[in-house]
Amino acid sequence: MVTLVPTEPIAKHIWTGQPQADPAHSKRGSERRDVTFPARLTWKDQRGTTRFASVVVRNVSDYGVYVECLSIVSIPLFRLVQFQLERETREADALPEAFRQSRILSAVYRVSPPNPHGKPQGLALRLMVDPKRRPATVEATRATA
Repeated sequence: MVTLVPTEPIAKHIWTGQPQADPAHSKRGSERRDVTFPARLTWKDQRGTTRFASVVVRNVSDYGVYVECLSIVSIPLFRLVQFQLERETREADALPEAFRQSRILSAVYRVSPPNPHGKPQGLALRLMVDPKRRPATVEATRATA
């Protein structure tokens, strides 16, 4: 019979509340901003029929947007949609530059179903815009063998 003895001490973690995000180690390409604006989605369903949905924008970043649908919609993942803010909200200071366009081609990359407690259906959209050019950062790495 073989008995394994741990060589490292066992660490126990205690949950203390909300996780603390470290901005220096965040993998996000841009900052997410909480907003509340009316918008509209337009897409073609599998039969080619044009569909519309009124939505409320909940947060935005340079490359994505999360919206909540006012009514339940059937949009599959990776469907291309036209995202359009209402005209009076396009010039808001909280919006990234990409949102100044009248329509933005976007892809659905997450669908959150509504829950029985009243939270509406949500869609995460990836904006099909050219990313800003940023200089590459070179990190010093050590070879390990």
